[in-house]
Amino acid sequence: MTHVRTSPFYPQSNGKLERWHKSLKSECIRPLTPLTLEDARRLIQTYVDRYNTVRLHSAIGYVTPQDMLAGRQAQIHADRDRKLEQARRQRQLRRQQAPPSMFARFRNEGKISSSGETEAGSAGTQPC
Repeated sequence: MTHVRTSPFYPQSNGKLERWHKSLKSECIRPLTPLTLEDARRLIQTYVDRYNTVRLHSAIGYVTPQDMLAGRQAQIHADRDRKLEQARRQRQLRRQQAPPSMFARFRNEGKISSSGETEAGSAGTQPC
């Protein structure tokens, strides 16, 4: 790792650290408001631990940095895919087992109309 100095007063050259500062402020410092230096150190250490081991990061596929570093992201994604497929199958079974009258209205109309909407209430349709 090498130390690189960025241009002064130009935060765009150091976006990752600026984003970290934004997260730290908005998720830790401002909501919890430390009153002493020791309190601030404790809060920040707790936040850093949570940030690295619990908080999911969208930029790395909604896994924690600890899981990414340990190489567990492929297994986590496979487990998620398996659970999603299982949930899809369960929803499909529930739909198949539901009484036919439960979904008949939606199948016949092709859309769900909101309460108070008339047949001509939709834009672009004319009454017959």
